[in-house]
Amino acid sequence: MINYIGKQNGNLVQLEGPESAVWINVFPPFGHGELDNLARQLEIPLDFITDSLDVDERSRYEKEDGTTLILINSPILNEEGKASEAIYITVPIGIILTPSYILTVCSAENPVLEKFLESRVKGFDPADKNLFTLQIFEQNVFRFLECLKKLNLKRNLIEQELYNSSRSAELQQLLRIEKSLVYFVSSLSANELLKMKIKRTDLLKISADENYSDLFEDIIIDNSQALEMSNVYTNILSGTMEAYASIISNNLNVIIHRLTIVTIILLVPSMIAGFYGMNLDFLPFKSYKWAFPVIIILSVLLGFGVVYYFSKRKTD
Repeated sequence: MINYIGKQNGNLVQLEGPESAVWINVFPPFGHGELDNLARQLEIPLDFITDSLDVDERSRYEKEDGTTLILINSPILNEEGKASEAIYITVPIGIILTPSYILTVCSAENPVLEKFLESRVKGFDPADKNLFTLQIFEQNVFRFLECLKKLNLKRNLIEQELYNSSRSAELQQLLRIEKSLVYFVSSLSANELLKMKIKRTDLLKISADENYSDLFEDIIIDNSQALEMSNVYTNILSGTMEAYASIISNNLNVIIHRLTIVTIILLVPSMIAGFYGMNLDFLPFKSYKWAFPVIIILSVLLGFGVVYYFSKRKTD
């Protein structure tokens, strides 16, 4: 789907074509040949659009024939994922800067871009391409921070559940959170390197504008903060998983130890009963009329003796 967006009387409006548009938003689904026609119409490389739709594309920027492509990874909810997959994944947002337009391309409907479409970003003006690009960076970092807070809250709730039980469902949820954090750490690291490179090369030509430069500096700081939070949450979660693995292993050892003691205790009466179950002529108390209760009492006493031995050994 291709949305041509302009601004009239301070409000965003949908347009029929690119003639009066300043912002073009591109996301699936697409008609046959729609992307080819768009690239030919705007005179931009087709691979700039297709690269932005590749979920495995890394964060980077590229320039060709006066057109600039900036790819930055953004978190989205993994709605179609299985129960064993990450809660959040990251997909690239492609920002294509041309002399006349700014194009945003994403392989899914993205909450970051939806904020701009709904005019929920203060001071947003699609005609100012440099400010628009910086605001996308800023809102993307805010989105990472928001998702990190949700993941951390979910982790705390799951840990409270695990205090009372060690069900596999809670452990699977922790694994999903851990996978999400892996995506976040990787994407935030790549985004940080990209922003530092953009700042060093002055790709957006904003070094002379103090307001834009300060905004970009704040965005880089916020990105570093999000990356640090991701690393901290990852370390906490890894430590939690290891602790619960140790607890489960220790509980299993205790259960096995108890079952072993019970088995040994029951072994003594079973062994005596096995001896007297043999068809032999010479067995103690064979001709004694009280042989059965005597053997039963003897077996019980030996069983209690084994219990006393293990309890005494434990206290020593």
